[in-house]
Amino acid sequence: NSRGTSYLLKDSIPITEFSASGPFEGHDLLRRGFTSVKNELLPSHPLELSEKNFQLNQDKTNFATLRNIQGLHAPLKLQMEFRAVKQVQRLPFLHSSNIALDTLRGNDECISFEDILNDPSQSEVMGEPHMMMEYKLGLL
Repeated sequence: NSRGTSYLLKDSIPITEFSASGPFEGHDLLRRGFTSVKNELLPSHPLELSEKNFQLNQDKTNFATLRNIQGLHAPLKLQMEFRAVKQVQRLPFLHSSNIALDTLRGNDECISFEDILNDPSQSEVMGEPHMMMEYKLGLL
């Protein structure tokens, strides 16, 4: 019943009317986290783009090899498992380790840069839990 929903919300004001738009728009710290100049810079080294896309390129190579060896069904099944595992995560304000995805990719026994220097207790993404959950559910 769409009439019931619109009837309940007819007196409410959409949140988008409160946000400024244009060059002087404020940064929403609760939803987007702290701003970083590093994210706006261009890659400083030619290999930086290759390193960012390393996992994607490795997955493509593994899927092509798997298809040549076992046929089309094997990479399709593995991609379906990847998608199912990526959907299962913790609440948005908690750090998710994605151990199931690492196990499927075979990275569970590898020690990488992120394992040592990516301590979730030092993360700056922790915000207001209720606000982050309402944003994820589309209530804001």
